[in-house]
Amino acid sequence: MTMRYKFFIASSFVFVALIVAAAVGCTRSTASQSNTSSENTPVAAVTPKTETANSKATASDDEFNGDMVVKTPEEWKKQLTPAAYKVLREEGTERPYSGEYATSHEDGDYYCAACHLKLFSSKTKFESGTGWPSFYEPINKKNVKEVTDTTLGETRTEVECARCHSHLGHVFDDGPKPTGLRYCMNSVALKFEKK
Repeated sequence: MTMRYKFFIASSFVFVALIVAAAVGCTRSTASQSNTSSENTPVAAVTPKTETANSKATASDDEFNGDMVVKTPEEWKKQLTPAAYKVLREEGTERPYSGEYATSHEDGDYYCAACHLKLFSSKTKFESGTGWPSFYEPINKKNVKEVTDTTLGETRTEVECARCHSHLGHVFDDGPKPTGLRYCMNSVALKFEKK
């Protein structure tokens, strides 16, 4: 057996071993990711604890569990009205007293208009006189994210949905007891559901 022939056989075994190892690794990767994505979501696009536009929510809408909703701007534009997109995705603000929930007193819960995470209860809603729906606390602190906002030359605390990071409004420390807080939200960022 010539040296060249021995080298050819050894190289063939290494090549076959590499193909088998790659196939096994790919199968394991696909199997482990299939638990976190739907059959419509490409495996490469899925990251841990992320819900993509095509996957189904795996968590309850009552309490944020860490699974994020991530969509492209184009996907959000298809889902949201132009006014909702301006507020939720571009951090806009609706005019005071223009929103449908500014003076609403119905019994129910308020959800994120983008991803349907439960945010506020009508039990904590109060008349702030500001022209925006105001609450003294969220349903669950896990469901909202507070971010420092310096866009207007002053420091404020922005409130975002914890699951999809949509802009909801701001929180101030001039609210009623028991918290002393005023979560000043945009109506267009919320979806109300009666109890």
